[in-house]
Parts: sequence; C-alpha cells; structure tokens
Amino acid sequence: MLTTSKQSSPLLLSRQSNTRSKEKVLELWGGVECTFNRVGDVYFDQLERSGHATRLEDLDLFAELGIKAMRYPILWERHAPQQPDAIDWVWADERLGRLRELNIKPIAGLLHHGNGPRYTNLLDPNFPSGLAGFALSVARRYPWVEDYTPINEPLTTARFCGLYGHWYPHGFDGPTFCRILLNECRAVVLAMRAVRQVNPKARLVQTEDIGKAYSTPPLSYQAEFENHRRWLTFDLLCGRLNRDHPLWDYFHAMGIATEELEVFLDEPCPPDVIGIDYYVSSERFLDDRLEHYAPHEHGGNERHQYADVAAVRVCAEGLIGLDGIARETWERYGLPIAMTEAHLGCTREEQMRWIMEVWQTAHQLSHDGLDIKAVTAWALLGAHDWDTLVTCNSGLYEPGAFDLRGPNPRPTAIARMLRELGQGRNYQHPVLSVPGWWQRPERLLYPPLSREQHALSREPHATLTAAVSTASPPTGKLLPTLESKLTTAFLSLVPRSKARAKSRAAQPLLITGAAGTLGSALVRLCNLRGLPHCALTHRELDIADAAAVAARLDELKPWAIINAAGYINIESAQRYPHNCLRANTQGATILANASAQRGIQLMTFSSDQVFDGAQSKSYVESDAVAPLNVYGRSQAEAEQMVLATLPAALIIRMGALFGPWDERNFLTYALRTLAAGHPLALAEDAVISPTYVPDLVQASLDLLIDGESGLWHLSSPGAVTWVEWVQQAAALAGIDASRIEPRPAWAMGLNAPRALYNVLGSERGELLQPLENALCCYADAMSFERRDALMGEQQRAA
Repeated sequence: MLTTSKQSSPLLLSRQSNTRSKEKVLELWGGVECTFNRVGDVYFDQLERSGHATRLEDLDLFAELGIKAMRYPILWERHAPQQPDAIDWVWADERLGRLRELNIKPIAGLLHHGNGPRYTNLLDPNFPSGLAGFALSVARRYPWVEDYTPINEPLTTARFCGLYGHWYPHGFDGPTFCRILLNECRAVVLAMRAVRQVNPKARLVQTEDIGKAYSTPPLSYQAEFENHRRWLTFDLLCGRLNRDHPLWDYFHAMGIATEELEVFLDEPCPPDVIGIDYYVSSERFLDDRLEHYAPHEHGGNERHQYADVAAVRVCAEGLIGLDGIARETWERYGLPIAMTEAHLGCTREEQMRWIMEVWQTAHQLSHDGLDIKAVTAWALLGAHDWDTLVTCNSGLYEPGAFDLRGPNPRPTAIARMLRELGQGRNYQHPVLSVPGWWQRPERLLYPPLSREQHALSREPHATLTAAVSTASPPTGKLLPTLESKLTTAFLSLVPRSKARAKSRAAQPLLITGAAGTLGSALVRLCNLRGLPHCALTHRELDIADAAAVAARLDELKPWAIINAAGYINIESAQRYPHNCLRANTQGATILANASAQRGIQLMTFSSDQVFDGAQSKSYVESDAVAPLNVYGRSQAEAEQMVLATLPAALIIRMGALFGPWDERNFLTYALRTLAAGHPLALAEDAVISPTYVPDLVQASLDLLIDGESGLWHLSSPGAVTWVEWVQQAAALAGIDASRIEPRPAWAMGLNAPRALYNVLGSERGELLQPLENALCCYADAMSFERRDALMGEQQRAA
C-alpha cells in the first residue's frame, strides 16, 4: 500500500477510467459474515447474530447494490446438525431460489471456520469423507450451482483451532495444526470431486488470508517459517508440497506420514479462482522487544518469546499491501484471483477508504495483466464479536454496508458507494480525499522500525536451514490483540501524532462552536479520523449573523456543517431568554437557510430538554415535544425551523454530556468536588440518560457521512438518577462518594423547571454502548495525570 510503486492513487479513481473500455469488467461480489465456530461445546452462529437467518428480504437489499455473485453459506452444521442423512433443505431452498430469481450467482460455502456438526470435528479421520458426502447432497439438490468454497480459509482455521487454541479443539501445538490443515484440504479435494460427479463444470473458489510476516533480526527464522506456511492451503491443493518444499520435513517432524502428503501430489485440486482475504492486520510483525507490548500480545516458540502484532503498527515504511500480496500470489500460481473479503471494522470513512483502495488495487492489477475476477464486499450486514475472535458474545458489533442496530437493516454510505462501483461508475466523496489510517502517521502505535532495522521476509527455493525447519510454530498461546481478523478499531481515541490529515484539495467540514465540550471533541475526533475540517469558535463565527455565515461558507466551501454552537446553560437561559433563543433557534435556522441555498449537508444538536417528563418510558424520536424551560423551548423551536427549512438536515438529540477530554462537563466537576472532600447535592428523583461524548461524536459523524436526516436520539442506553450516575462513576474512579447529599429535585434551588423523567430511547437505532460500559470507558480514558490529581485532592481532603 505505502511502498508499492505500481499501487494506484490512494483514493481517487482517475487514470483507470480512461482505460476501462480496454479492460475486463471487474465484478462486484458480496458476502455475509457467516462464521459458525465452536468454542468448547458452544457454537457461535453469525447468521443468527445478524438476524439474516430469518430475513429473506436481505437478499433483495443485496441485489440493489449491483452484486453479481454472492459468497453464500450452505453450512453443514446448520443443515445436518444431528446426523448426516437428515438434511433440512427448507432454508437453503428459499435462499438459493431467491438468489436465482435475483440473478445473483451463489458461491456455496459449506464450512466457515467450523468443525462441522457435533458428530464430527476437524481432527476426525472421517471428517473429509463426511464433508464430501454433504457436498454431494448439496450438488444433487442444486445442480445449477457452479461455484463452491467447501471450506473457508483452511490455514487460518487450522491456526486458530490447532495452534493458538481459540476454537475447538483448542490445540496449541504443531501436530494438531498440521493434522487439522491436512484434514481440511483433503476435505476440499473430496468435496469438489463429489460435486463434479453431478456438475463437471463446478468451480473451486478457494479463499485464504495469505498474509505476510516481518520480524526483528533475531526472529528472522520464525518470519521465514511463517512466510512459507502462509502458502500451505494452495501449495497442498495445487500439488506443490513435494520433497523439495521447504516445509516437507516440518510435516514429517509433526508426525505426518509421507503417504498423507503424497495423496495431494497424486490427486491435486487446484482452485479455479484463488480468493484473497486481505485485512489491514493480515501482515504481522514478530518483535522480541517485549517491553514495548502489553502482556496479551506476548507469545513465542521453543526458542524465543516475542510479540505478534499487526505490522502496520510497527513498520515505518508501511507494508506491501494487497497489491504486493496479489502479485506474489499471481507469480507463484498463475491462477485467476478474486478479492474475496473486503471489510474493515472501523469508522465509516475508514471503511469506505478501505473498500475503495481494494477496488482500485484490483483495477490496477487487472490493468497490469493479472487475471482479477472480482472484489467482494464482505460482511454486508456487519460482524459480531470479532474483537474477541468470536470466542464469546462480547457484544461488539461493527456495521458493514448495512447497519443492523435499528428495526430494519439501514443502508450506510458503504451501500451507496457499492451501488456506484457495481454499476461501473466512479464514486467520489470528500472523505475519500484523505488516505486511510493505515497510511497516516497515527498508525504507528509502537516504536517503529525501518527496513534496515527489521528482517524482510526471505523465501528461498531451497529447503530451510536446519534451525528454521526444526522451529515449530509458537507453542505459547498467542492471545488476540484488539486488532482481530476483522476488527481494526483504534486502540486509542487520542492521536499519537499531532499531525492533522488535511488536504488543500479536500472539501472540509465546518465545525461551529469549536471551543465547547462538544465542539472540541468533534475537532479531536476529526483529527483522528482524518476528516479535513475548519473549526470556528463563537468569536470567529457568530452563527446568528446571517451575513457572517454566508461569507464563511462562500470562503470555505464545506461539504457539510456541524453545528456544535449554542447556549447551553439552562439556568442562565431562564434568566436571559433572548440570548438563548438567538444562539440556539435563530443561529440554527440561519445555518439551515445557508445550507439549503448551497446544497450543503447540516448536522446540528438538540437536547432531552424538549420533553416534559410526563411519560414513564423512554422518549423516542416521534414523541411530541413539550419543553418546560426556555432552553428546551429554544431547542424545540430550532428543530422545527431547521427541518422546515432543510428537511435533509440531521438533528441529534442527546442527554447530559460527560467525557474525559474537558473539565467543564458535570461528571468531571462532580468527581473533582468529591475528591476534594466537599459535599455535593444531587437530585435523587430526576431520571436521565447521560451521553458519553466520544461515543456521541463517533456515531454522529458516521450518520452524517451516511447522509442520514431528521431527528435521531443518541444517548448511552441506561436510566439513572443524578445520584446513581455520580455514585457509579465515583466507584469506578476509586473516589469516596459518601459526601453526596441526595435531595428531591424541587429542593435543588433551580430556577428553570426540569422534567423528572428525561430518558432518551430510539426507534431508529441505538448506536451507543450502554451507560455502564461508557462509564468504564470514561474511567479508563481519564489520563493518569487527571486521575492522580483527583486522588491527590481526595488525600489532601482526608
């Protein structure tokens, strides 16, 4: 990506469009995350987690994207769970029938990181024949299906099941790994043989996360070993693992008999299409400098202990990327290639940048003469629990082309981009003017090493040296980092580099009210996300001055306005209603008018104060407003005026804000007060749903990029009184909360009336993590300096 000269321009389709008529048409394929893995005796079913198992209508949504083919699960575990001859075809009949009606070609996947049904497993000698029997049944039932992936990513599955112990049978050794891999590859051969008895034209689309390894010099032997190991799926299937292969002796050392290897030489089953599943964490770095890494990143082999991390976080010059991996694959096998999983678990613009980069890379490779068939938009419905490598129900969901956190799958900006790409059209969006985080300085989380400082991969044709050939894969448990196979969310919300990703050619976002709690958080996260922006304080732009607003917009030409300005002091607003209405209502209306005249997107913020608290259930977007105070009235009127002027505007309602990045939010003030030993009076009968600022800003920016409009409630799900809220936060921060003085709301001495029940819910989608989790994040994100200061105040008070 960073270092390959033939790589296309990071994000803008330009020169490819001039030669498109001379190139093969690149197909857009799709896929749903369908892992069905086993941990102990528990099975994790992504189709159930996403709800796709019961939503036939999802297929129509996929068809609207222009998808030509679909990696689609006809999973052994789901269709024959109890015994091999008792297959329930109802689900597959309905799904494959609908795909056929939609002219979407299925690529039938029979096993996706699974062990098969309970009556078998990856170490079972009868596993290959068992899968072949199921494949034969599938082919007989659907003789018109031509493309198959009997087993997704055999090598990756063998590593996770037999080497790292994540999935059943939870092996941690070379022999288990080798036995699983051979069983899987033999199953692929037998499955395709069975399918071709029915359909001689059936094609094998074999997927694998090929990856690449780098290391510090002392670990060069291990990196070299892994760079031979990464090819094993295709070397076995293509009949290339012979006596001259660097890992021939390794298999013997792991207890594999010669005849078990020779069967692949006698009966090769080369893929018709090699599917490359490339992720930003596919390239790994092995580092013996353990002091730089957290304990969960430590692993090792029989000779050394080391950290195994994503190379993008260490390698100073960057990676060879998908471009380099694909070229190496083409040079090694000369077989057609498809990019069979393109997905990034991150913020929306980074997801878009990743898919666009994969698309452009595929076009460039095709232009350079490689036989590239397609790019697959993977995880169209998102994915669950990959932050833990699907070892438990962690609750983490990462959206894809559709977001499932509402009543129905909601198309994101990715869906809009795929529709354009699927029709062969260029797609442009201002967020694509900046390269992805994997190409920006903040990608480096650990002390970087240049090429001169780390061992580049070496893949000699000769047999590995004795030292390498006897070195086994890591024997210690290599626990997953936060950057799993799919998920690559930022490890920190604080940029490691002050460098801002700005581009003079890029249209910026305009952020008003940049000095406030919300505005400053927007600036911080726009910097981290590589979103070019211009942030203006009230002194730099009074949004209630129509002429000043018009002049700024004409000067900056932003693609969207984020209005974080406004009058936020509820008590002061009650005393000075004119000032509040001018800032909140008049200012927002002026921005809406100016945006409508210029075709600019607008996102502005409102409050839970628009409700009167008369109901005892959470307020949703369609509930009628009935503000009790001037501040609430200013926001309710602003909502009405903005949407009347600009129906495409997005208005975010939020609860009481809290976050780790400023001293002005109430929760931080409350903790400081308690830490200093002072009493703190709080309402014990007023129920609220606070909003964690980092989550609010991340979700709001995603919704803005998605082009959403109308009202949307964003609060951290959970209902607490003011007393409960501060007590919970104090407990997490280790602060004595005994000086809290609970009082009824009427006794708080407030001039502005408040609702006693101000809890926000959403009928459009709950996008923020629960309040309990958000409070944990708040406590963790507080800097050590601030936490020490709080504790110091508490100790001085004592």
